[in-house]
Amino acid sequence: MISNRLFRQGQPTHEIGKVSYWTTDDDAADTIDKWTQVTPAAFEAQLKQAALAFPLVSQATADAFTAQSGQPAETMPLLSQMAAHQEQKHVGFFIHGYNNGFTDAAQRYQQLTRDLYAGPDGLGLCISFDWPSFGSILGYLPDRDHAQACAADFTDILSRLHDWLLVKQKDAQSDPTDACRAKISIIAHSMGNFLLHRAMGACWKRQNQPLAVSLVNQILMVAADVDNDLFEPGCQDSADGAALANLTYRITALYTGRDTVLGASSGLKHFGTRRLGRSGLAVRPPTDSVSGRVDNVWDVDCSTFFPAQYDSIPLIDGIPIHGAYFVHPGTVTLMKELLKGTDRSALDARGLLKGSAWPKP
Repeated sequence: MISNRLFRQGQPTHEIGKVSYWTTDDDAADTIDKWTQVTPAAFEAQLKQAALAFPLVSQATADAFTAQSGQPAETMPLLSQMAAHQEQKHVGFFIHGYNNGFTDAAQRYQQLTRDLYAGPDGLGLCISFDWPSFGSILGYLPDRDHAQACAADFTDILSRLHDWLLVKQKDAQSDPTDACRAKISIIAHSMGNFLLHRAMGACWKRQNQPLAVSLVNQILMVAADVDNDLFEPGCQDSADGAALANLTYRITALYTGRDTVLGASSGLKHFGTRRLGRSGLAVRPPTDSVSGRVDNVWDVDCSTFFPAQYDSIPLIDGIPIHGAYFVHPGTVTLMKELLKGTDRSALDARGLLKGSAWPKP
């Protein structure tokens, strides 16, 4: 966990503090006493060590190569290794959303880790970026201010990752076995997407708008509380949208028109601009003043995945459906496949883009 909450007497607050770094081996680390604070250098060293433990290629791919060629897996051509990119492990980030106190954010992070990243078939490891949401419905507008203020700290993290990727690119040119063993991915929920696009926009400017490297492989914008014309030229945040698209291999926005939380949100800012997490993209695919369109940004309407009732909670009424993506098996499976990099047409052919829970006759 990387946090910029202020900790007072050892307990997390709703105020912004200095960036701190934490690790845990507890599967239910929803209170701060289950986390151990470490130095930035120790955190970075542990992260690098964990990433170096990931295989260059999946074991299944290596075994298949050995069986077919009779050669050891270490001699597999680089192109064959690249073809197995969907099996490559991840270093992922999770950015929680509005109305999430420390406990709520930690519980959501632990759930994502169990469902997507942990175990032999998991994606790898996930880092929680914990920013000080007020954890209150009445704290909506202050949360937005906090999200914008916290974006600068996430910009620093992204910039350091960008510099590291450039180093690893040079290393891989000299020795292919010294290439990166993990892809970077990001899951942002709700107002966490506002923090994300502010941070990516600042990183893009800081790195002089680079075109030589995709910093992030996959971004999932889940129930995104941002303007749905974010990726259109001329909109208020178009510079941030361009940064997101240029620094990322693929961006997927998961949305549903049944999210009444975001319906209320659109009336509180930008004079009613529709929310990406409720209405999907304003233009499909988004347009670009140079190339004509932005092919690496798309959206998925998840409305059909969510039943009218979930554990006796009426999902149609706002807050429960706003976070239903993380608890419904269909959307959890879809998120995992998206992060792996499965092609859109393959997802459609496998029936993973549509649910059958709603509407019912």
